[in-house]
Formats: sequence, C-alpha cells, structure tokens
Amino acid sequence: MKTKEFKVGLVIALAIAMLYFGFNYLKGIDFFSTTHKYYAVYDNIDQLAISNPVLINGYPVGRVSRIQIMQNRQHKVLVEFDIESEIKLTDSTTAILNSALLGGKSVLLRIGGSKKFINPGDTLRSEVAKGMFDVISETATPVATDLQTTLRKFNVIVDNLLKNSQQLEVIFAKLQTTPDLLNKTLVTADGKIIELSSTFKKVAENLDGTLTELKPTLSNFKTLSDSLKMLKLNQTLTKTQQTISSLNQTLSRLNKGDNTMSKLMTEDTLYVNLNKLLRSLDSLAIHFNSNPKHFLAPLGKSKKKIDRDRRKEEELRKAAQKK
Repeated sequence: MKTKEFKVGLVIALAIAMLYFGFNYLKGIDFFSTTHKYYAVYDNIDQLAISNPVLINGYPVGRVSRIQIMQNRQHKVLVEFDIESEIKLTDSTTAILNSALLGGKSVLLRIGGSKKFINPGDTLRSEVAKGMFDVISETATPVATDLQTTLRKFNVIVDNLLKNSQQLEVIFAKLQTTPDLLNKTLVTADGKIIELSSTFKKVAENLDGTLTELKPTLSNFKTLSDSLKMLKLNQTLTKTQQTISSLNQTLSRLNKGDNTMSKLMTEDTLYVNLNKLLRSLDSLAIHFNSNPKHFLAPLGKSKKKIDRDRRKEEELRKAAQKK
C-alpha cells in the first residue's frame, strides 16, 4: 500500500511540477536561459501586466517580471524587466509602453545610437507610445476644426445667396418694365431724330445760300487786303529813301569843310591848343608846389616846412615797410 501511495504521490507531484513549468513556459519564462533585470518608471502603465513581452524590433527578448507602485514618488509605477543576458543595452535605450490594436500590451526597447553600455539593474528611460485612438483624435481634431470652419463659411455663402436671390427678384421685376420703357424711349427718339434731321436739312440749305452770297464779299476783301499790303510797303520804301537822302546831305556838308564839325575832323588846331593848355597847367602845378608862398602867403607854409613834412612822411613810410 505504501508503495502504491508513494507512486500516486510521485505522479501527482510530477504532474504539479509539469503544470507549473508548463504554465510559466506559456507565460514566457524560460528556465534554461539566463536573464538580466532592468527597470523603468511610468506615470501610467495603462493595464500593463506581468509576463507581457519585451520586444526589440518586434523580436521578443524578455518579459515584464514585476510591477510595483511607488507611493513615495507621487504613486508612479516601477516596472521590472527580465532581459536575455545576450542583449546589451546602452544609456540611450528607451522602454516604450505600447498598446496593440486589440488591447494587448508590450514594451518596445529602442536602443538608440549611443555606444555606452549600462549594467544590469539600471533604470531605463521610459516613454508611452501613442495609441490608435490618440492618433485618430489628434488627426481628427484639425479635420473637425476645418469642417466647422467650412460649415460656417458655407452658412455665410447660403445667407449671401438668399440675399442675392432677393435682390435678383427685385432686379427681374424691374427688368420686366424695362422693355416697355425702352420701346417708348425708342419711339420718342425716332420722332426727335426725324425733327432734328429736318431742322438740320433746313440749316444746311440756309448755310449754303449764305455762303453763296458771301463769295463776292470774300473776293472783295481779299483784293482790299492785297491793296493795303502794297500801300504799307510803298510808304515804308518812301520813308527809307528820304532818310538816305538826308544822310547823304549831312555827309556832303562834312566833306566841304565850311562848318565846325568838318574843321574838327580835318584840322589839328584844337589838338595843338589842348596840348599847350595841359603843359601850362603842369608848369603852374610845379611852380605852386615849389613856391607856395607866391600863392598862399602869409597863410600858407614855406617851402622848407613842406620839404620837412615830406621827408617825415617818407621816413614813416620806409619804417612801415621794414616792419
């Protein structure tokens, strides 16, 4: 009995162990590979659960091993990752919390371009990827705004069309009366044109008769104008001839030499007398300068005083030039 009980217990233990290892294997736990632990801190993990996969470029390299709330850090969430030991992470690696289309969660590792490796147990950068609904909402927001703006503009256009339609109705109503007014205007204008043409015809006939009567007058006026021109030209020529005759008489009298002007032009007596007068005045000035007492005594200065004053003036002039 003990042997059977032992066998039954052994089978049950093996079954439980296989169930445990099988369940963990289905959860992504590989008991035959070594892993390194890394951490990331998120404000909101959006229902991330333990055993959710950790991916690099879509390839699973680990899993979420533990999730812990951090009450001393504003209730942020600490997530622990088990990453295969062959995977080397750098200080630019970012753990991106990603949401699948049907609600599944995963963590995407973006290695970055840095070549400085980090040690197991370090904390990675954290980031939350935008979900499909976030992208749709961000895309739809400007579309909705543009649609609202378009609807407002469309309403304005419709209002303007209504106003324009009312104005068009008024215009069409006025246009209905326009043909009658146009016909009346044309009839009136036709009568006015006929009267005007008859009046113009009469004026043209009168003007033609007037021009016919004016032709002899115009010819006489032309003859009179030609006569006046010839008369003015003859008077001018007569005055010119008289002026030339008077000039000839004056020149002939000058040539005869029996008058004062001709003598001034032909004789040098006046020139000789003027030279004598100038010489006499010069001698008088020299004599006055040499003998002032002959003219100013007893009031005038003597010749010696005049010479002394002249010498003083000459010395002062020379001293001024030396300075």
